[in-house]
Amino acid sequence: MTSQVATAEVAQPYAQALLSIAQSKNLTEEFGEDARTFLGLLRADKQLQNFFSNPFIQSENKKALIKQILGEGANPYLRNFLLILVDKRRIAFLESIFQQYLALLRQLNQTVLAEVISAVPLTQAQQQAIIQKVIAITNSRQVELETKVDSELIGGVIIKVGSQVIDASIRGQLRRLSLRLTSS
Repeated sequence: MTSQVATAEVAQPYAQALLSIAQSKNLTEEFGEDARTFLGLLRADKQLQNFFSNPFIQSENKKALIKQILGEGANPYLRNFLLILVDKRRIAFLESIFQQYLALLRQLNQTVLAEVISAVPLTQAQQQAIIQKVIAITNSRQVELETKVDSELIGGVIIKVGSQVIDASIRGQLRRLSLRLTSS
């Protein structure tokens, strides 16, 4: 398996090229939604990921699957971009390319990504409260939430924004209490 640094180095120019195409055609948000959808498919279906990264599967089969996934109503620029990735044997890096594209799009829109881990699924009101808190902390214009559920937290949330981590979970509070008691 390739290292993350090598993968990022391969993915970065393609992500920048996709952003350049999107900006020239005023389709940055549409491509962003398509990238999120594709990432969801790749993360949910490991067979799809393996299909694209398998070098023994013919390019025509990969192109046919891309056309089938996108359907007839897909943006021709995005479809052609994906087909070029197949031709250049870079389709295995699709997940990384789309992640890089979304990072560039967030940077362009002055949006921060907040990863939220909670013990139970968050309500819409709780998500809005977290978004407002992150906007206040980071002074960004918008916040994109990526939520995960971890029942081992017992309760509360952990919010990660860049390198900053806010641990408001019961598990974290118990760990801090334990450290205070043992250091006394």
